[in-house]
Amino acid sequence: ENNRTVATDRLSAARKAEEAARNALKQSQDAAAQAARILADLDADHARRNVAATQAADDLAALQQTVETARARNAEATQAFARIADPADLHAQAQTAQETLARDRATLEAARAHHTALIGAEESRTTRLAAIKAQTDDWRKRASAAEKRHLDVSKRLRETEAELATARGVPEKIAAERSGLDAEVSAAAARVTTSNDALARAESDLRTKTAAAAAALAALSAARESLARNEATAEGTTAREAEAEAVLHDETGAGPDEAAERFTGLSDTSPEAVETRLIRARADRERLGAVNLRAKLEIEEAGTERDTLRSEKTELEEAIAKLRKGLAALNREGRERLLAAFAQVNEHFKGLFTHLFGGGEAELQLTESDDPLEAGLEILCQPPGKRVQTLSLLSGGEQTLTALALIFAVFLVNPAPVCVLDEVDAPLDDANVERFCALLDEMTRRSDARFLVITHHALTMSRMDRLYGVTMVERGVSKLVSVDLSAAVELVDG
Repeated sequence: ENNRTVATDRLSAARKAEEAARNALKQSQDAAAQAARILADLDADHARRNVAATQAADDLAALQQTVETARARNAEATQAFARIADPADLHAQAQTAQETLARDRATLEAARAHHTALIGAEESRTTRLAAIKAQTDDWRKRASAAEKRHLDVSKRLRETEAELATARGVPEKIAAERSGLDAEVSAAAARVTTSNDALARAESDLRTKTAAAAAALAALSAARESLARNEATAEGTTAREAEAEAVLHDETGAGPDEAAERFTGLSDTSPEAVETRLIRARADRERLGAVNLRAKLEIEEAGTERDTLRSEKTELEEAIAKLRKGLAALNREGRERLLAAFAQVNEHFKGLFTHLFGGGEAELQLTESDDPLEAGLEILCQPPGKRVQTLSLLSGGEQTLTALALIFAVFLVNPAPVCVLDEVDAPLDDANVERFCALLDEMTRRSDARFLVITHHALTMSRMDRLYGVTMVERGVSKLVSVDLSAAVELVDG
């Protein structure tokens, strides 16, 4: 649908351009026809003026002949005057000859003035004729250019119509692809549902195992407490046994085994002897105190649990050692990668800073720690004509350009297909905007990424290849429009 819209827009623009070319061709043809008519009129006027000039030259020659004749007559009259004796007649003839000569001179001067005017008119006509010929040649060139432009527009119109015909089949392809995509989406949705069910079961098992682990930890804690109590009880029992042995030794002078052998098989079994032994045994028992009959079993159970805890402790210590070893490897690899990426970013940052400012130097430095994973970052800049400073001491425009250089340096190390820049030229003046646009051109040449710039700056918009905007043709109805500036420039140049 977008391709069809773009093709329709291009077809409409091509038709408008063809109509404009036709109008320009018609205007140039009309102007050429008018210039031709003016040229024909001037040629006729030139012919008439040539005839008039020829006639004036003939008249001038006749007048000069008349003057010569008058001069000859004057000479003859003078000679005749010399021969004639009557002064009055001679004076009258001389007067008549002078009047005739004056009239001939006036006629000659008028002819000369008319001849001079004809020469000036001829020169003016020649100048005007040259100007009209130049204008005619210019209009003919314009007509040729308009004809060529008309042919180009017709060719583009045919190409646009072919593209439109191709674009008309695109919706069907898109519909087919959309059907396939819908099927894939349905299958993906089914897989997502299955995955969600499996995830729910896994989460339920995780909660069950977490509860079991918590119960096991609680049992382990209780077992540890029980082991501690049993060890204390065993220690108390051992102490009481030692005390009983000491008392038995004090009373009988023998150990437990000797006392057992001593009192086994006594011949005196009389009640008094038995009573005496019973009293003595009770006294011994009282001296021994209470006896825990499960102490041995509890000691065995506590020993078994102690062995289990020792095994678990060993396993935990091994797991902790593996984790620490893995963390050390990760930190080592992270430091290596960070230092390598930092060196690349620093190199790109230096070049972009110099390109933006037309000179100067800049550098990134790690501070506050020798470990790159814990170190801070310091940006040192030296614009042309200034000392080395930190980023915070630069002006607002310089800070913005430096930040752009750092962002694009990181972008060159880890490029992405699309880069969106939102109002980054807002704090820049016109000169810095020119530098920013030049940097964008450089980034376009150095990477395959597409840069989308959101801006309100006219200078930035004039340097872009394509513009997208929102216009409100009707009240409350917005429409998205786009302008391909590169195609427009090609159309104008063509």
